[in-house]
Amino acid sequence: MGSGASAPRPQATCGQRPTMSNEERTFIAIKPDGVQRGLVGDIIKRFEQKGFKLVGMKFIQAPESLLREHYADLKERPFFPGLVSYMASGPVVAMVWEGLNAVKTGRVMLGETNPADSKPGTIRGDFCIQVGRNIIHGSDSVDSANTEISLWFKPDELCCYTSCANEWIY
Repeated sequence: MGSGASAPRPQATCGQRPTMSNEERTFIAIKPDGVQRGLVGDIIKRFEQKGFKLVGMKFIQAPESLLREHYADLKERPFFPGLVSYMASGPVVAMVWEGLNAVKTGRVMLGETNPADSKPGTIRGDFCIQVGRNIIHGSDSVDSANTEISLWFKPDELCCYTSCANEWIY
């Protein structure tokens, strides 16, 4: 390496993850209204600026079968058919973010399910007005995150790497 270039850093493997006791992955989906309103970049930017690492992302027109499975815990609720229909009405951006306390912190960043109860500075507080168009979904627990990630992504669709910013964040 006489040219002054340093050796490439070894990449983390999925088997080495997580490296910190509270490091975890969360599932975040930008719903059809967020996509249609052109908010994808603004939302991704917030997670990047926070210091989370994007390890999976896909732009998908979700089939109703996937959406019924994703929202299975709500199937007895009267709004369930409308929710599935709305989520199937346009493309969504499905993502997996990784970092320290990613699930809890991600939920705080999203704001309350009802945007009227969300504080300014949260995604829903800044971009939403009505609960039926709250632009984003985020896992509410580590267990639901693991379930949702496995529904939307195959293991080989998730990237395992060490970000060069890692040592500046942690």
